[in-house]
Amino acid sequence: MSKKVMVEKHKDVARIDQEDKRTHGWYVRVRFQGTTHSKFFSDGKCGGRYSSLLAALAWRDATEKKIGKVRTDKHIVTVSNTSTGVVGVRFNEKLNRYEVSWVNGVGRQGKTSVSILKHGKEKAFQLACEIRKTKEAERLNG
Repeated sequence: MSKKVMVEKHKDVARIDQEDKRTHGWYVRVRFQGTTHSKFFSDGKCGGRYSSLLAALAWRDATEKKIGKVRTDKHIVTVSNTSTGVVGVRFNEKLNRYEVSWVNGVGRQGKTSVSILKHGKEKAFQLACEIRKTKEAERLNG
């Protein structure tokens, strides 16, 4: 009977084992506001697989704190692909509204919209941004 090994996942930390290059260790990559910070922690230099993992996690946490990124194991999007420049808020010109989307604490998609006709363009955008900020805070703190 084969033995199953459980590997715990750590956000922003990946295991690298390349026998042909004799490279074994943990690679950490912290992305925040368009910048990537990365570092490799070798098993050989850190005193083994577990020690290198602990060093990698400590570096990740310290780097996040230094750059002002919130420490969480949940996925956070910090770059917007919309013309509004705000993650999760997009302008729907055809329907004359701002649409807000988010993911809740259990991974389910949520959506709503704010009417420009009812609130005016500037106020509708402010309301949409407030909704998005509230929903993201609920997800991260809940």
